[in-house]
Amino acid sequence: MEKYATLIGIFAGICTCISLLPQLIKIIREKKAENLSYGMLFILLVGVGSWAYYGVLREDLPIIITNSFSFLINALVIVFTFRYKNNTEVGSAQPD
Repeated sequence: MEKYATLIGIFAGICTCISLLPQLIKIIREKKAENLSYGMLFILLVGVGSWAYYGVLREDLPIIITNSFSFLINALVIVFTFRYKNNTEVGSAQPD
């Protein structure tokens, strides 16, 4: 039963890791980040950072790895959101 629980935990961690990946790819491709909540992103960043620290305290490698990767992806979403938040010039003709 312990092995089954570990597999479920790893699967859940992988899902969490990749949950913001489609959003990050979309922001980078379109160079636009409209209607994203900074509050949600920062709360999620604090949450996955706390989970990673919890994993360190428990010496639980799957928790550490999955939440550290989630932290990285979330941080990149925040960086690109700040970079492209008000970018309305992509894909449209520039006025003279």
